[in-house]
Amino acid sequence: MIRKCLFPAAGYGTRFLPATKAMPKEMLPIVNKPLIQYGVEEAHDAGLQHMAIVTGRGKRALEDHFDISYELEHQIQGTDKERYLDSTRKLIDACTFSYTRQVEMKGLGHAILCGQQLIGDEPFAVVLADDLCVNPGGDPVLLQMIKLYRQFRCSIVAIQEVPREETQKYGVISGEMIRDDLYRVSHMVEKPKPEEAPSNLAIIGRYILTPDIFPLIADTEPGKGGEIQITDALMKQAQRGGVLAYKFKGKRFDCGSAEGYVEATNYCFEQFYKKGL
Repeated sequence: MIRKCLFPAAGYGTRFLPATKAMPKEMLPIVNKPLIQYGVEEAHDAGLQHMAIVTGRGKRALEDHFDISYELEHQIQGTDKERYLDSTRKLIDACTFSYTRQVEMKGLGHAILCGQQLIGDEPFAVVLADDLCVNPGGDPVLLQMIKLYRQFRCSIVAIQEVPREETQKYGVISGEMIRDDLYRVSHMVEKPKPEEAPSNLAIIGRYILTPDIFPLIADTEPGKGGEIQITDALMKQAQRGGVLAYKFKGKRFDCGSAEGYVEATNYCFEQFYKKGL
């Protein structure tokens, strides 16, 4: 079964410059927790224990966050501030963290391929931390997808409907509807123009991938933007009938954009922080 979650986290975060000039975009706080922690919590709540993180230069803060800070913990020990570290301590105790570097920025597909040695020959999840997904009162998005994997045992991408004029920001799928929230993918394309998009069903940052994706990525030529796109490798799987697209339950915030980041902050403040969750 699925035990590992891969976090591609080597990108420059250029949409948030200058804030991300010296700080990883995955460490941008949503109220009082960084984006990467929300992603790791979602993976942990889905039953995954091994977090594999693909980093790059200037990303050491990610490793430091999921580690003990002896000086800080000594300073606040026995005070009412100590409780603020409870959520991070829980993850450090419950999960293992491994890291590798993406030396060159060659796209999401290449970042996932860089994590092959951390994943091995087994199915795994992928979380893009700047897509914040929440489903209060229900299963986390990743857990919803893992339950589907147990049934179908194939690669699964999370999708949502987007305005047709925004298709050029996403990978877009089309396919046979199996049920209202599930499609067998027959076609997918990376960032199509609105008039060329096969649908308005956009892939967002949650994936379940089978290990045969790695040789497919390795054989994928650079595509849109000169990058190795995971969409192109998944299309090869889809041609064998091996990819599902799932319209998940919950809300998703694009925290790679200023608008989505502010919306996510306001939502989490009202839904979680003020309630002490």
